[in-house]
Parts: sequence; structure tokens; C-alpha cells
Amino acid sequence: MTSLDRKTRAKKIVAYLKKTYPVPKSELKYKTPFQFVVAVILSAQCTDKAVNRLTDTLFKKYKTARDFALANPKTFEKEISSVPFFRNKAKAIISAAKIVAAAPPGGFGGRVPQNESELVSLPGIGYKTAHVILGELYDAWEGIATDTHVKRFARRFELSQHSDLKKISKDLEALVPKEDWKYVNNGLVLYGRYVCPARPHECSAHPLTKLWPKAARTWPKSN
Repeated sequence: MTSLDRKTRAKKIVAYLKKTYPVPKSELKYKTPFQFVVAVILSAQCTDKAVNRLTDTLFKKYKTARDFALANPKTFEKEISSVPFFRNKAKAIISAAKIVAAAPPGGFGGRVPQNESELVSLPGIGYKTAHVILGELYDAWEGIATDTHVKRFARRFELSQHSDLKKISKDLEALVPKEDWKYVNNGLVLYGRYVCPARPHECSAHPLTKLWPKAARTWPKSN
């Protein structure tokens, strides 16, 4: 299969996503920029619904990076214990908050960084997380974030053969024009949640499967 074949298929998929989900917007709830950073970290290996249930209470207590930086680690662990890997997440969130809250040059003066290199320097933030944050908070789309939904569809529609999330991102970025990167993650996440979930099922009539019928018989493992 040639790169042109993949680009043509990617173009059709993105056209559908662009039309169906025209305004990229996370379903994670937040009121302050750093609350969104926290919500994204909490969402790893966890559903947005579970995170929103947790943060509905949590964000009444913690609003700014400074609030999280001053959190008691043991208390904070208990407060987020309903999500997986809560101890590691608590450590990452508090550590990141301390850096963001600190004054320059060692910190960011309370502002969430606005570029990938600064974001990935924070504990708990990787390539995927950084680009979710940049897109949501700053409408900056400098990369395609690959989560489990994006990975699943990238492999089902043979847009990437990789398992590594960053490598999949790079494959997609090579196939999709930069001006359309903003539609990929958000669109595939929503499509995966509400149209075509991960469990094997009959999906030959689904809009994207119609574009690549072979996907109806392709169910990549989650690992």
C-alpha cells in the first residue's frame, strides 16, 4: 500500500470528522487552565466521565497552580483515589503545580506553558498530553495527540502500523495537512466513544468503516 493510498484515505476520514465534529472541544470539565492540566493527567487510563465526577468536588477546593502546589500529598492522594494510579498522578500533579506556580526563571509564574517543549518538561506531561493542552487552552495545533481511540482507528484504517503513541502521531501528521490536525484527536475520540467503541461489534454500516470496509474485520489489541 502506497503513501498516496493512505493520504487519500486519511483525507476522506478527516473530511468526515471535520464535518461531524467541527469545533474541537474536550469533554473534561474545568474552569481554570491549570485545572484542565490536572484533568488531563487524571484521565490517563481513565474515562472522562470518571474524571469529571472526581473533579466536580476536587476543583471546588483547588483552582490555581498554587492551590495544587500547596496540597498535602497524602490528603491529595486520598482525594483522587477513585482514579487508577492515583499515587503517581498525585505526585506528578503537585510537582507540576510547584513548577508552574514558581516565578521565572525556574517556573512559569502561574501560567500554563504555551509550547510543547515547556509542557513536556513538567512531570506527568508527555507528547500526547502536551498537544491536548495546547489545543484546548490556546487553540494551538502543533501536533496530533494519540490516545487509545486514535491509536485504535489509526491501526484499523491502516494509517499506521506502530504501537508507540508518538510514532503514530508522527505517521498521522505526515498524512494529514497541518491545518486539519485539530480535527483528528477530538473527532476520533468522540467517534470512538459514541459511534464505534473498542469492543468487537458489527460496524460495517458506520460512516468511517464505509470509507474503508476492511476495518469492519480489523480489531487491534489494546496493547
